[in-house]
Amino acid sequence: MSDLRQPPEPQSAPVVDQPAVDGNDGDGQPSPVGRLAATVERLRREVRAAQAEADGRALIELAKGILVERLGCGPAQASRQLAELTAQAGVTPLEFAVEVINQASRDHVSEVTSAFLAATADPPEAHSSAVRLRTAESGALAAQDTQAVADSLLEHVLTPLGAEAVAIWALGTDGSLSLAGSAGFSTAEAGRWRHVPPGVTTVARRGLAERTGQWIRSLSETGLPSIGQHHHSDGGRVAVPAETGGRIQGVLEIAWAAPLEPPPPPIVRQVEALAELCAHTLETYGLHHPDGAPLPRVLPDVSELMDLADGLHDPALVLVPHLDSDGHLVDFRIHHVNSRFLDPAGRPRGAVSGALLLEAYPMAAGHSELFERMERVYATGEPFRAHRMRLTALVDDVPLAAVADINISRHGGSVLLIWRIEDETARLASLLQHAQRLGRIGGFEENLLTGEITWNGQLYHLYGRPPSDPAVRLEDLAAHAHPDDAVAIGRFLRTLLHQRRPASTAFRLQRPDGVTRHIRVVAEPVLDSAGQLYVVRGAYQDISAHHWTEVALAATRDQLAHSEQQASERNRLTLQLQHAIMPPTRAPLEVPGLDVAVRYRPAETQHLVGGDWYDAVVLPSRLVLLCVGDVAGHGIEAATSMVVLRNALRGLAVTGAGPGQLLSWLNMVAHHLTGAVTATAVCGLYDPENNTLRWARAGHLPPVLVRGSDAAPLPLVKGLLLGAVPEATYEEHEVQLAVDDTLLMYTDGLIERRDRSVEESLAQFLTVARAVPPTLDQQLDRLLTHSRSDTDDDTCIVGIRVA
Repeated sequence: MSDLRQPPEPQSAPVVDQPAVDGNDGDGQPSPVGRLAATVERLRREVRAAQAEADGRALIELAKGILVERLGCGPAQASRQLAELTAQAGVTPLEFAVEVINQASRDHVSEVTSAFLAATADPPEAHSSAVRLRTAESGALAAQDTQAVADSLLEHVLTPLGAEAVAIWALGTDGSLSLAGSAGFSTAEAGRWRHVPPGVTTVARRGLAERTGQWIRSLSETGLPSIGQHHHSDGGRVAVPAETGGRIQGVLEIAWAAPLEPPPPPIVRQVEALAELCAHTLETYGLHHPDGAPLPRVLPDVSELMDLADGLHDPALVLVPHLDSDGHLVDFRIHHVNSRFLDPAGRPRGAVSGALLLEAYPMAAGHSELFERMERVYATGEPFRAHRMRLTALVDDVPLAAVADINISRHGGSVLLIWRIEDETARLASLLQHAQRLGRIGGFEENLLTGEITWNGQLYHLYGRPPSDPAVRLEDLAAHAHPDDAVAIGRFLRTLLHQRRPASTAFRLQRPDGVTRHIRVVAEPVLDSAGQLYVVRGAYQDISAHHWTEVALAATRDQLAHSEQQASERNRLTLQLQHAIMPPTRAPLEVPGLDVAVRYRPAETQHLVGGDWYDAVVLPSRLVLLCVGDVAGHGIEAATSMVVLRNALRGLAVTGAGPGQLLSWLNMVAHHLTGAVTATAVCGLYDPENNTLRWARAGHLPPVLVRGSDAAPLPLVKGLLLGAVPEATYEEHEVQLAVDDTLLMYTDGLIERRDRSVEESLAQFLTVARAVPPTLDQQLDRLLTHSRSDTDDDTCIVGIRVA
């Protein structure tokens, strides 16, 4: 990302005639005001130079202290040792001092420097980056406020990256953002953006949404307001959360004059290190009024939060952060439990108070995402509320669930968790009502001794009767049904009323409005203590939709069977065609001084019949044609296209043209095939006389050369996939083979995985290929056996070994 490294060109300002503002009077001599301005500017440069020298001197002195501790020597000897090591390393004293500090500290800055050295081919630039980061850190530690930290960051680190301005925002307990320090923006602009109320979406607030922050190419493309938006509207913006100890203290926002391209990882890690430095600064120094007076942060004490929790009518927990040895948030400790708290597992309050949250409620880290929500609230200060969140507790390894309304808020350095458990009886009653409505079910109960019948509202709706009408007795059920269903209803009543056993039946209900519905009734008898039947209860369900679905399924069953037979026949014919042309094994090719072997493994599932193909043939010129290819898609179309391309390439090879020309002709064949066929391929011509191979590729993975105990792909020559454009040229490459060398050509079905990149899969393939069995056939079989591909795709391998 070159434009992150180069500072932008200064923009010219319009020239306006002003008397004596340029520092000269009318006759060209410096005016008193001009001389004063020049003096101020000279003094400012001297102060900056002195500050930079002091920061560098502080780093050198720190390196000396590290040498004193490690070598067990005095300051004078450490100074001499540092000078000698610096001369031997061939770097500046400041660069070597930073290297000593990085090796001793092992902090975020040293990690960034190590990553930069590993990722760049320019070690001096990496050392300069480390010096800039440590210098900015030294300046920040020596600064007395956040404003000085912003100046140090812009001068030492961000300006070399091409940035023009920086703003450090402090996150308030109410979710507001306050400008704690800025550099590169005008004083008037900083004054206008001194405070951003909670809920106002800006670039800085958008940076709180993700831990990696927001990297914006151009501010104008987002439409988000931000500081300096009128002067830097077309430039890039970066907003990264400043976090320490699991808590977000604020946001680091950086402005560029030009659009921002995707940054390389070393630059991202540099910015993250600066954001962490800003977090420690915000934690150390409070906000300031515009006049410089400190603005105190009023943070409630834990005891005050405990008093607040005890005054609530809902169960509440007061939680304090639990950090690991590196200062990272790993859990919350339950500091206080109010008197209304009811543990879902039935444990007393004393068993919960003082425990770690994930130890007391390990399921909080499960599907409810309760713990993640709490981490977010603690980090940003933004409260979280959820309606009817499902909470789970483990009791004797049995999960017990409860539904609750959740309220999580941060107060100073603590978190207040309120949960309002939903009444289980009311919830189940509501759930039953919704289930009856969705299932079109109506319940009833009939007392045979008193004649009292109870229907719910859904049953009146099924019968098409108003609730004011009398309910229908079971003995009168046949009078409301289709006459043809009288026998089934009679059998149902005899089983229920006389045999006193549960029963069910289906019938056609004829409603008063003339609508006929298909109904299923289920009922059970209830006996008293003397064994006499006195109550029948049950339910009616409208199964009209199910009935007509069965009719429709019966009508289409024959059609589906016919379609399945057609599909099976199509797949069978496709496989027969593919196996006829591409048998899984074939007789070895007879070439003096060369072993040639091929393998073909079809797709595991028939409907994925693909277009992978290979060929190995001796041409009239005594050259050996070696090729593999893969036609995009599956099915009969891919198989037939594969046949066309394979046969076309074999015919074109007789002309004596090179592999690049053969692929160029084959590209025209693929482009003019019906259906816009695209494919990839590798084509090679092996000369047995001098053991050389000329090859070219069309969007395919390059061949792999196995020599001794090493296996590596051949250089990635240029070549577009076949059929994409009418005409294309293909670059050729020639490789000299030696005795016992093995060359492998293959399709992506051998290595491709859904969960890994092509680079990772290729590295695993090269590891297997380095083990060379005695014969070439054994090596190809071993590659197929150890293939970790999980895409169920066809696989072709062509291997040659120089004898």
